[in-house]
Amino acid sequence: MIFFQSVRMALLSVISNKIRSFLTMLGIIIGVSSVILVVSVGMSFNGQISDQFGDMGTNLLSVNVMGRGVTSSLTYDEVIAYNKIKGVSGVSPTLSGNVTAKHRNNNVDVSLEGVIPAYEHVKDFHVQSGRFVLNIDSQYRQKVAVLGSSTATTLFGSENPVGQDIRLNGETFKIVGLLQSKGTSLMGSNDEKILIPLATAERFLQTKGIQTFEVKTVTEQDIPTVKAMLANSLEQKFKDSSAYDIFDAQEMIKSMEKTNALMSASLAGIAGISLIVGGIGIMNIMIVSVNERTREIGIRKAIGAKKSNILIQFMIESIFLSTLGGLLGIGVGLGFVWIAGKFTPFPIQYAWNMVTISFVFSFVIGVLFGIIPANKAARLRPIYALRTD
Repeated sequence: MIFFQSVRMALLSVISNKIRSFLTMLGIIIGVSSVILVVSVGMSFNGQISDQFGDMGTNLLSVNVMGRGVTSSLTYDEVIAYNKIKGVSGVSPTLSGNVTAKHRNNNVDVSLEGVIPAYEHVKDFHVQSGRFVLNIDSQYRQKVAVLGSSTATTLFGSENPVGQDIRLNGETFKIVGLLQSKGTSLMGSNDEKILIPLATAERFLQTKGIQTFEVKTVTEQDIPTVKAMLANSLEQKFKDSSAYDIFDAQEMIKSMEKTNALMSASLAGIAGISLIVGGIGIMNIMIVSVNERTREIGIRKAIGAKKSNILIQFMIESIFLSTLGGLLGIGVGLGFVWIAGKFTPFPIQYAWNMVTISFVFSFVIGVLFGIIPANKAARLRPIYALRTD
């Protein structure tokens, strides 16, 4: 009964000073909401990175050879020979450039890639209508093209482009296929491109040798072995490790996740400082409250209240302020996360674990920073308290 009376008196004290109580809780509210927002955005960013690299393929290695001329490039046969490495599922050399594509009065500057049929398997690009590039197209340097969905929409609108002609830098190509939409990734749009046969691109772009190719492994576990064998082969070819670069999606994901986790932890730590500041604010206000209510404490002790009753009352008041601030902070933080999800291009994940941690932490702050003022109130001598104005 005495406990519930202490709770009632503590709540009445908080309610009777609404503005002061709110300002006291403000530090906790800001700290909790900031932590939830920062961690949620960090989790969402990590998830987006993993999804995008997952779409690209985590069992994919991209090799870039730097420099110019045949001494800083590979021949087609040298690249295709990597198919013989154990654990390799496919190899796709690529020649890249930029062209102006035109159809009637519509034109667009777009990325052009010279590819072989293996590109479809290695890069996981498939046609929604028509066909993909064939070996015979490269053999006879056919002027055929496969359009990305965005490029097709820009040039042809809702019209089916398959079977129609398109002009690339003034040269006429026959459209034989339309790619499925792949959306955007960290590397840019996958739908704003045009694919043509590799041999045709070699002549069209006036370039010799392969400087970019992708290697797809059978499983993700084959990545380290295949990567090491590729590096060994390229080292023997160029005698210089800086002449080539092997891009590993798995390593990039891990590196970016570590960087983002470090940044999120740093920001969450900074936001957490405001929780400590909020706790100090609660302790300060509670000490002020004890000083203001010295006479009240004396009267309660004079009519029989024990030291533990006074201690519990002020502890409850401190915990109530802190936990209520924590709950309000959770609501504000989740609201900000929801707003971020509405106005950002990637889906937001809610850091529910931080919601629980924040609530517990705010409760603990109420206990820790309420001990000093509550103990001060409990130790007041009744005679001294009663003669205080």
